[in-house]
Amino acid sequence: MKEQKNYFILVLILGALSTISPFSVDMYLPAFPAIAKNLHTSISNIQLSLTSYLIGIAIGQLFYGPLLDRFGRKKPLYAGLWIYVLASIGCAFVSSFEGLIIMRFVQAIGGCVGMVAAQALVRDLFPVNKIAQTLAMLTLVIAVSPMIAPTLGGYIAAHFHWNWLFILLAIICTGIIISCKWQLPDGAEPDLNLSLRPVQVFKKYIEVLKNKQFLTYILVGGIAGAAPFAYIAGSSDVFINIYGLTATEYGWLFAFLSIAMIGATQLNHILLNHFSNRTIVITALSYQLVIGLIIIIGVWTAAFNVWVLIGIMFIFLTGHGLSVPNAAAISLAPFSKNAGSASAMMGFMRMAIGGLVTAMVSLFHNGTAMPMVLLMAGCILVAGMVLLFHFSATGELYNWRKKHAARPFWSKGK
Repeated sequence: MKEQKNYFILVLILGALSTISPFSVDMYLPAFPAIAKNLHTSISNIQLSLTSYLIGIAIGQLFYGPLLDRFGRKKPLYAGLWIYVLASIGCAFVSSFEGLIIMRFVQAIGGCVGMVAAQALVRDLFPVNKIAQTLAMLTLVIAVSPMIAPTLGGYIAAHFHWNWLFILLAIICTGIIISCKWQLPDGAEPDLNLSLRPVQVFKKYIEVLKNKQFLTYILVGGIAGAAPFAYIAGSSDVFINIYGLTATEYGWLFAFLSIAMIGATQLNHILLNHFSNRTIVITALSYQLVIGLIIIIGVWTAAFNVWVLIGIMFIFLTGHGLSVPNAAAISLAPFSKNAGSASAMMGFMRMAIGGLVTAMVSLFHNGTAMPMVLLMAGCILVAGMVLLFHFSATGELYNWRKKHAARPFWSKGK
């Protein structure tokens, strides 16, 4: 019984570390209009604070891996978390959107240590036969955060000043630091022989990028996975300012649409018993492209009311839970060594592309839903073109069509 209790507490702490960044992204979305009004700026400028956060996560992931190996898990973890706390307080008291953009970048640099350290500690603290189970539990905890964070943020934005969102994030992170201090084991010992010279670190990343399968599917997964970032960046403006939802209603809406991605991720486990990763990726991108085109036409012609748009976007977002994890699995398959560097590069590419897409939502902001939906569909189109080019260059397109021409997708077999 005591062992089960300790396991539960440990998973809870690791889950909390993993959700710092998702919480930081999702919780302040309902407050975009209020922040823009208070800082005397536009929604598009506030959207750039999301871009800067994603860029901070992308860059931070590349550096924390080597630091956690060189100095042990706890020292870099505490350093990053305290940076996050201070930057969160800084976000709460900024007086300009430029200040918010800068502080959000610093906040991301600190906070992203949580997700990197959590994955490393799972490998350190659990036997091999429990790693998969523990990672599944962490995935479940992370999946719940998009349902809680925007709903909580919506209530705070509706009843308090927006700066309380960032004060609450600082308080939550302080609680996580205290929990780590008293309940989290140290993990692997520091590797004092590990070189932190930038040339050595980045040589590994270059070696990883030379693998064509990795590069192709990291681009496919990263570009397709950026479609939800376009939705995240534009949705508060679209649903609050254009369709007239309140901040609280938007929080509940965000939670509902998160179910699409969470449910599809669970469905993916079942589909993998019958179909290959590659088949699922191709099928998910194909139907997302069709649904994306329908959304564009509906928004362009003003044929959709808010509820129809929500329903069709729900269907579109299910593709994220199918294409992205399978593309990741294919991209990492070639690596028996350098898996850590490959994982870090994958995280960097995802967040960097996501940051670029959110910046484009801000750049093309015109007071309508079109920039959001065009970029959502555009991400899927570009991802499909990358995959098609790879298939054509390697001959896989002919082989895949020959293999699947005689039977439909729903038939059994890979």
